[in-house]
Parts: sequence; C-alpha cells; structure tokens
Amino acid sequence: MSGWLSDFVGDWHAIVVLLIAGVLPNQVWRMLGLWFGGGIDEGSELLVWVRAVATAILAGVIAQIIVQPPGALASVPASLRYGAVAAGFVAFALTRRSIFAGVVCGEIFMLAGKWWLG
Repeated sequence: MSGWLSDFVGDWHAIVVLLIAGVLPNQVWRMLGLWFGGGIDEGSELLVWVRAVATAILAGVIAQIIVQPPGALASVPASLRYGAVAAGFVAFALTRRSIFAGVVCGEIFMLAGKWWLG
C-alpha cells in the first residue's frame, strides 16, 4: 500500500511542506480579510481604490508576460500571443465581462495557433 501511495503522490514530504508554508499562511490572511472587510461598503472610495490598484497590478503582470514571456511561452510567436490576448478580450466583451470566458478563449486561441503552426 505504501508503494502505491508513493507512486500516486510522489514525495509526500514536499506536499506537506507546500501545505504548511503555502496554504496555511494564505488562509489566515483570507480569513482576516473576510472578518475585517465584512462590513465595508462595496462602493466606498477605499474599496474602489483597492480594486483599481489590484487591476493595475494584474494588467502590468499580464503585459510583462506577453512582452517578455518566461519559459515555454517564449517559444510562442509574439503575433500569436497578441492574437490570443485580442481574442480573449473580444470574448470577455461579448460575454458580459466574463473573465472565465476571456481566459478560456485566449487559451484555446493560443493552443490552436501553436498546434496549427507546429
């Protein structure tokens, strides 16, 4: 039984370290955020500012990944990366601002383009 679990999970020590060092600290901050932020009005100036800053940071990260792609994404031609972003944005706009639809459409566009280009 131990061999089967080791084959299935791999190095279980790494998973335990990941849970302790990665998941638990994040969960603490999430719970504190829910507890402290539960009474904040969604239309308040502070929350609008926080949302704007978070959106700007996310846009910057996405722009850097597109312009200077890391790892395997560097093998994808720039025109295909930009086309995937455009396709994702169009899907986002057409589906009443569904982030999920935009991401899925961009991924499908990029995978199909990479497959077609070989």
